[in-house]
Amino acid sequence: MDYDRSRKISASVWEKAIFNITTEQEFNDLALSIFYYQAKENPIYRKYLQLRQIDPASITRFDEIPFLPIEVFKHHRVCIDGEETKLTFRSSGTTGSERSVHELINTNLYDNSILRGFENVFGPPSDWVILALLPSYLERNDASLVYYTDLLIKKSNSKESGFYLDKLEELAQKLNILQQQDRKVLLLGVTFALLDLINKGPFKLHNTFVMETGGMKGKRVELTRDELHQILKSGFGTEHIVSEYGMTELLSQAYSMKNGIFKCPLWMKISIRLADDPYSIAPLGSTGGINIIDLANIYSCAFIATQDLGRLHNDGSFEILGRFDFSDLRGCNLMIM
Repeated sequence: MDYDRSRKISASVWEKAIFNITTEQEFNDLALSIFYYQAKENPIYRKYLQLRQIDPASITRFDEIPFLPIEVFKHHRVCIDGEETKLTFRSSGTTGSERSVHELINTNLYDNSILRGFENVFGPPSDWVILALLPSYLERNDASLVYYTDLLIKKSNSKESGFYLDKLEELAQKLNILQQQDRKVLLLGVTFALLDLINKGPFKLHNTFVMETGGMKGKRVELTRDELHQILKSGFGTEHIVSEYGMTELLSQAYSMKNGIFKCPLWMKISIRLADDPYSIAPLGSTGGINIIDLANIYSCAFIATQDLGRLHNDGSFEILGRFDFSDLRGCNLMIM
């Protein structure tokens, strides 16, 4: 069998196996297999390992795998060599800043990751009316958050589900009608837009879950998570304030159902690196940089060092505590230079 064909067979096996992980050993075996594949077939990741003088054969456990700095997505094509791009996502960025670019090779893989991860937490999308308030994102055609939400809306199979750009009065009316009908509603929105919507109340949405996806983008004064969630609870009249943690460079999401504690699906793991040494893992319970293994990222890089600060708990759940106020991580400088 020629190598190109065997490579595709391996990838197709992984696509099925990652969503059926049940044990730590299965995660370890798949993570190592995907690591060896990416170390050979992803030119940028291969170069990064070479610059750090790491021999892939020396890696024997998933917790030894090196993490690629997320800033590299702003400067290089992070993708398996020789594969055709089906869809391209770009981060929102700020005016004048460089944006991360993530090229998708297999959109079905992303769809499966979205739906499996959502169902693990909320049950089938068809149980929900899904309303999305995503101004600034809807005005772009390359936002992964819009793709994510659009898929959930389609799978909800509800004529009531849909996107809202700036019709806040209409959305407020619909939310109150759905509450009267005792419908299960997921209101998904960026932070500043949800805060604007509160002013169209009053609301008493006991059956509504409000999912804030972050995003003040200079629209309002920044709030702590606790302050924001208290305002949302009071403003919408619901105790169900949840959060989604995802990013352009990944294909999976973690969710927090309360208290800002996020849980990953079984094909995703978090570790924390030392703030002053990006190549070393911090002791459990310490604050540091968030590293993510996302095994759904088969055709890109499954091992990403983010710019977020967090803390890991014994059960694998984690908190987000902020962001680094600098972007010149040592590993990223290796690639930019």
